[in-house]
Amino acid sequence: MTQSPFGVPAPGIAAAQATAALTDAEIRAHTDSYFNRTRQIVGHFGDCQVTYAFFLRCPVISAPGIMLEWLKNVMAERGSDYTVNLLHPEGEWVGAGEPLVYVSGSFLHLADLETLLLQKLGSSCVAALRAYQMALSLPQTRFLAMDARHCAGYEMQELMAYAASIGGRAAQKDGAVGFVGTANDAVSAFFGATHGAGTMPHALIGYAGSTVRAAEMFHETFPESDLVVLVDYFGQEITDALAVCHRFAELAQAGRIAVRLDTHGGRFMEGLNPQESYAVVNRHAPDALRRYRSDRELRYLIGTGVSAASIWKMREALDEAGFDRVRIIASSGFGVTKCACMADAHAPIDVVGTGSFIPEIWNETYATADIISYNGVERVKIGREFLFASARNRQDSKENP
Repeated sequence: MTQSPFGVPAPGIAAAQATAALTDAEIRAHTDSYFNRTRQIVGHFGDCQVTYAFFLRCPVISAPGIMLEWLKNVMAERGSDYTVNLLHPEGEWVGAGEPLVYVSGSFLHLADLETLLLQKLGSSCVAALRAYQMALSLPQTRFLAMDARHCAGYEMQELMAYAASIGGRAAQKDGAVGFVGTANDAVSAFFGATHGAGTMPHALIGYAGSTVRAAEMFHETFPESDLVVLVDYFGQEITDALAVCHRFAELAQAGRIAVRLDTHGGRFMEGLNPQESYAVVNRHAPDALRRYRSDRELRYLIGTGVSAASIWKMREALDEAGFDRVRIIASSGFGVTKCACMADAHAPIDVVGTGSFIPEIWNETYATADIISYNGVERVKIGREFLFASARNRQDSKENP
């Protein structure tokens, strides 16, 4: 089992479906054919002990837990001994091209596993870095992983939720609140929980016919739960937010109400237009308007959808009405850049719900593995000598004479 930044086993790994051992027939069907043929050749001409170096070509946060747990389970089924040298423990920064982990063992039993091991490593490490960057941008904000709907099947969902938990825990080590939960029961164990978090979708408001009525239905059904209300369904975010707060004034005063802003990018939040959006941000974070670096960043500050201006406008409206204990939850496209812009604008966000830690550029998620040693003799294709353990030892000796 890998270790978290806190030195304790990462939660949820052992129970993840993606770590379950596959049969040899399943592995043969899922791996690349040249690895199957290599295994047959090695079986015919004789086994040897090899060492694989796993690495990525871009900087990442180490998130090898699912990969290594799957490897452990498969090698146990095969009755084959192996060793792992984890150079970068879970949650640690890994530079581009740096070996993340060495795996040593029987070539016969490792040869056909490479494809599946890489599938379980690369995207997790990149997503963990994105989650870390997002959480560190808004260190006082709680993050909720809402990635399930964006995933191509459950194994990807497990990999992404695991990555968010590792990136979030790494950010916690650096002083941020980080990712504290997920919207889905099945992957909640990665966050040390037993259930997903969340209250209502837009569909419930459509069913109820009004935002206030949806809040009433929810509260009657779940009276012990805090009331989190989507307020963008009818395009009356401020009006509906205040109406819910007045309807449940005691809950509002007790800090048990939150409004969730999820305004889509096709319109401004109620009460905003380009001029008013500039004015709102200028009241609270004028420097942000002088520092934006692209049209995209400016849109996050004063554009349509859930902008910094919309969050500040909602905060102003709630406070002016005496509902200063009502929290604001923001969602809709909160990736690395948007979180950084919100931080620049000091946007008063209590919680961010997001699945945008999922990598945007998938060719940056491809992990790579090379065998660097055969029966103790270092050998690798030309250009990859930097992966040798001896090369790393020489570098360490130079840096720590």
